[in-house]
Amino acid sequence: MNRTAAEPAAIALPRKASREHRRQQLIDATIESLARRGYAQTTMTDVAVTAGVSHGLVNFHFDTKEKLLTETLLYLAEEYRDNWLAALAAAPADPAAQLDALIVADFNERICTPSKLVAWCAFWAEAQSRPIYQEKCGANDLAYIRNLEEICARLVAAGNYRHSPQRVARVLRVTAEGTWLDLLSMIEPYSRDEALRTVYACAAAFFPDHFDEAGLRKPSVDN
Repeated sequence: MNRTAAEPAAIALPRKASREHRRQQLIDATIESLARRGYAQTTMTDVAVTAGVSHGLVNFHFDTKEKLLTETLLYLAEEYRDNWLAALAAAPADPAAQLDALIVADFNERICTPSKLVAWCAFWAEAQSRPIYQEKCGANDLAYIRNLEEICARLVAAGNYRHSPQRVARVLRVTAEGTWLDLLSMIEPYSRDEALRTVYACAAAFFPDHFDEAGLRKPSVDN
């Protein structure tokens, strides 16, 4: 997927950077290249130019374009997993608070950036990446879905709601994914905050005693 914004300046690499740091910088450059040029048109040379290094250095770390793209996909998937796991671990045990943590995690400014969203779309749209994704990242997705379903089940029980937890979890998940796509829209773009409120509106439709469009409702205090 192409982006009309001006191309970023080269990502400078310290001369004596560690191997891990150089690999990360090259992955960051790949994300930028995917955002500008899409999956098919991203090349090792383009990544090298974006990173401000030689083509040989990129080849030294990743051998082939396929390996570079695979490592970039794995990085994005692990970053997403680590983000929601950390949010869930920091949340109270209450299911409404845990659902809120998962919703907010999807719009963390570290993972919900224009470049990363376009890179994700590039992978989603590229058929060649799907077998790799399912093999390497499918377990991560399943873990997220199971956690979301379990939290929804506990909230349905706690609030005496009449919903299928699995169906609610699915609607919430595809709504969040849909807002990610909408954030890239060139027709009627809107902010990350508006995307978050859109998912909150979805949560409020299922759990009106616990959520509204502004987020998690504060517990009422009886006087």
